Amino acid sequence: MEKLDTNRWRISNANRLDKITYWVDDTFDAAKREDVLFEPGGTNIEAGKNFLLNTFGFVGYFEGMKQVPYELNVTKPQGFYGSTPLKAVSSSDSLDTYEIANYVELADSPLMYNRPDTTVLNLGETDVLVSVYSPSGNVTSAPIAANVKSILEAQRQYLGGTLPVDKYAFLIYVPERVGKSGSFGALEHSYSSVYFLPEMPEEQFSSTIRDVAAHEFFHIVTPLSIHSEEIGNFDFINPKMSKHLWLYEGVTEYFASHVQVYEDLYELDEFLQKLREYILTSKAYYNDTLPFTEMSAEVLDKYEKEYGNVYQKGALIGMALDVRLRELSNGSYGLRDLMLDLAKTYGKQNAFKDEELFDKIAELTYPEIREFFTRYVEGSEPLPLEETFRKVGIIYQPQATQEAISYGGFAPGFDLESGKIKVADTADMDAFGRKMGFQSGDLLLAFNGTEITPQNIRDLIGDSLQSVRPGQKLTFTVGRKNAKGEIKEKKLKGKATAVKREQQHLLKPDPNATEQQLQLRDAWLGNS
Repeated sequence: MEKLDTNRWRISNANRLDKITYWVDDTFDAAKREDVLFEPGGTNIEAGKNFLLNTFGFVGYFEGMKQVPYELNVTKPQGFYGSTPLKAVSSSDSLDTYEIANYVELADSPLMYNRPDTTVLNLGETDVLVSVYSPSGNVTSAPIAANVKSILEAQRQYLGGTLPVDKYAFLIYVPERVGKSGSFGALEHSYSSVYFLPEMPEEQFSSTIRDVAAHEFFHIVTPLSIHSEEIGNFDFINPKMSKHLWLYEGVTEYFASHVQVYEDLYELDEFLQKLREYILTSKAYYNDTLPFTEMSAEVLDKYEKEYGNVYQKGALIGMALDVRLRELSNGSYGLRDLMLDLAKTYGKQNAFKDEELFDKIAELTYPEIREFFTRYVEGSEPLPLEETFRKVGIIYQPQATQEAISYGGFAPGFDLESGKIKVADTADMDAFGRKMGFQSGDLLLAFNGTEITPQNIRDLIGDSLQSVRPGQKLTFTVGRKNAKGEIKEKKLKGKATAVKREQQHLLKPDPNATEQQLQLRDAWLGNS
């Protein structure tokens, strides 16, 4: 045996082989820093408790034999259940057997074994498995499934009433402490997604998983039904990236937000706030003139730090393309329709050529769409946000001065132990905040008698506080440590103070929008 590199071994006299056996160490408790992986893409071997099997961490393939069928046999402890998008061809108390078409599908099919906490949702012809492993037992599958059901049902309707998969699995690992990577998050697969999320109060956890699941579940469209040759025949040893991350991640992220306003789960102001967050993050942290296709193709090395923009500007590309398609079709055809047409054109078995996709989309839609890609996706021009929003009767202000009732101007944060919003930093606190007496570390417990939670703080600060008149009395209740380190409630009282603040990238409906603008907006948002 000769080790060639991290992922390859050469076996001499292989024609004499009968079988290969080997030991595998997991990544969740890796001793070396270089062996640590982002947990949703890693492996966990915890005897008697949990086994997270990202299959590529256990099983390889012989060179030139990536497309041969696999039989996967998993020996399991008594009482354990294997949660996976795979369908077992046989199952007993101690052994599960799966048959997989090839290595690519095997690598795309994670499994999680533990004592079961599962809930199955039936969405038309699709069974959706929600499986949770929570060592403390504080997070369970039933409330999560109940919370995500409405968004998944909305996605089914959004995609025309049927889903392109007959089984999907949410595999959710909830650790009692942060993992070796220091990160929390999720990783999508064609028929499943793996989550590594911290313990939170039930309502907050369900809300978090709902937002993430809305994105990950949409990957059943792309790259499952729409993908390039680089993705369809992935090179595990020398990976090459497609230049169409705007499609895989950007459109997926846009859909995850757009579906919620289109299917009446969001109000317009919530949707505009989400779009504003995309703009703020993209403009603040990423290169707005870097051609998106160039960034995508070289994101594994040269542009690694730009990857996060696929979820920000990528979503905005989806939004601008959607509005442009609606405009050209007088409201009858949007990005959702384009994705369904692309899925029919290619499908799971047929990959597109990277360099041909834009021309194909123009062929399916309008010649003007080719110019859109040339200028804003292949080219370095920033997206025409003001023009795009104006078409649908939305006012976009890159910069504006607004008068608002101050909350104190401190930097907020999240206290993991209590599950409360806290005062994280007072360095830039304004005069009202200083007069009220906010201190770093204060837990925000209530505003005018209403409990403050991570779920309602935006409504309290954005609506309730802003409805107060300047000079009106108000009270913040905080939790503050005393000399013994105990958290004690303290009421901070003062009078509402109006302050002028510079705001960036504001979005609001135009009260003077024309009938044509309103009709296009209605078509865009599913109101027609």
